[in-house]
Amino acid sequence: MAIPESFLQELVEKNDIVDVVGEYVRLTKRSGSNRFGLCPFHSEKTPSFSVSPDKQIYHCFGCGKGGGVINFIMEIENLSFPEAVEFLAKRVGMTMPEQEDSREAKKRRRLLDLNRDAAKFFYSCLSKPEGKPALDYMQRRQITPHTAKRFGLGYAPDTWDSLINAMHALGYSEYEMFDAGLVRKGKNGGHYDTFRNRLMFPVIDVRGDVIGFSGRILGDGEPKYMNSPETMVFNKSRNLFALNLAKKSKSGHIILAEGNVDVVMMHQAGFDGAVASLGTSLTPEQARLISHYTNEVIIAYDNDGAGKKASQRAIGLLEKLDLKVKVLSMSGAKDPDEYIKTKGADAFRNLIDKSENHIDYQLQRVTDKYDLSVDEQKVAFLKEASDMVAHLPGGVERQVYAMRVASMAGVGSDVVSQEVERRRKRLVRTAQRADEKNTAHPERQLQPKEKELRYDDPESAAAEEGVIRILYLDQGLCRGKELPPPEIFSSPALARIYSVLKGKFENGDIISMASMSAALLPQEAALLASVLQKPEALRNGDKALADYIERIRNRHELKQSDGDLRQLANRLKETKGYEG
Repeated sequence: MAIPESFLQELVEKNDIVDVVGEYVRLTKRSGSNRFGLCPFHSEKTPSFSVSPDKQIYHCFGCGKGGGVINFIMEIENLSFPEAVEFLAKRVGMTMPEQEDSREAKKRRRLLDLNRDAAKFFYSCLSKPEGKPALDYMQRRQITPHTAKRFGLGYAPDTWDSLINAMHALGYSEYEMFDAGLVRKGKNGGHYDTFRNRLMFPVIDVRGDVIGFSGRILGDGEPKYMNSPETMVFNKSRNLFALNLAKKSKSGHIILAEGNVDVVMMHQAGFDGAVASLGTSLTPEQARLISHYTNEVIIAYDNDGAGKKASQRAIGLLEKLDLKVKVLSMSGAKDPDEYIKTKGADAFRNLIDKSENHIDYQLQRVTDKYDLSVDEQKVAFLKEASDMVAHLPGGVERQVYAMRVASMAGVGSDVVSQEVERRRKRLVRTAQRADEKNTAHPERQLQPKEKELRYDDPESAAAEEGVIRILYLDQGLCRGKELPPPEIFSSPALARIYSVLKGKFENGDIISMASMSAALLPQEAALLASVLQKPEALRNGDKALADYIERIRNRHELKQSDGDLRQLANRLKETKGYEG
């Protein structure tokens, strides 16, 4: 049974989109009644993310994401439609109506329950004789029982079927365990435990659900860390280890580390804003997730070549989100865990307070590559450093760091400043040429951002958008009119949106973004939001609607006649003696 439309309507009325989006995005710039901010779904410097309080929709002119408040929560929290509805209902204290869960929702809930029970099993193994290897390891690493309980650490026994047997006893099938990534298929058709002889770290999302696991090997063998595979509930590029705890930190920053043990030890030492990516370099999705909870990030990656390279990548992703980024320089220790153990928590806290901003860190990285006493290397340094400074967005920043570069190389500051501005102008010209290229092809502006939704006939699609817009915004203009059938729309995506919209109109149902989103795919809801953002003069709505319908019918008839001509030509080609 679907969620009643009356419930959805009340839900969106109580969850004003400006208030909900404002909890994730800083909305400051205004354009008419619309609010603008930096898009949370892609990296950008200039706000292109629009929220309309009048229409209760959002739309990004950069990446094309859009929809209503339910779509926003689905996208930002990585939830299904029913889960997003439940999320918003809890936000305003509404009780969800009784309904039958969809097959997908049931399966998702089942996997989350299975992960939770698996985490309990792993934790229980710590107190059993077979858990001694894990306890010995935690003792060596100085992980306390309190910390182990706080993180839900556990032990995967060094056997082939301990977890399988334990979960069987709770009623789970091996197929469900396989779907959760907890078991693997054997050569003879059976299954065996994925994690064996490993210290287990449950991966818990910001809603408190166990979505996967990360296991550290306790003996010899590879890989050192093993993560759950991608599942219906686990996507490692969109989650961070310990963010469920770090999001509650009062420190005002997030500390980004490489390893799970580093994170655990930092939390144990009082640095409760620490998180780690899950076996990968920081991803754009993880960077945006971090930006939901803080304006400042401190990178505390390992003090080796790989760690420095990963720091550079993380800086690039985080600064695009307008976050304040600092980098720890841990001399005398390879990682945060070793630093805290050898020098103490107070020394680590002092290190955080004195951490370099990311520009200083990047400049030092460039400096370390060159011997400035050699003229050829000094020239190479000046070129690379000037290029780095040219990419800084603020004029004051560029001037300050240009002077710093000049001082380091022992040359006049005006020389470096001129080189920086020359390179800056080149960057600006490149960006302008890209804008001019787009402006020279206005049909590109009419196309949806999603490639699979692109219009084959932009002229007809523009009229199809117009019919959808008028029907959504003012159903009174459409009453008594002979609306075109969806089958003659040139765009399958617009035909799908129009079919749902027309059905609701003819049945007298509530028409809102919430009710539409319940029947549309996310990319279709985004396309609808894009269509609704475009202006429409409803005071001339009767004439506009008639013109749109006429254009759609004309384009359809033209297409049909073209098809007939092609069929005739093909038949003639098959006639003996026809040479074309």
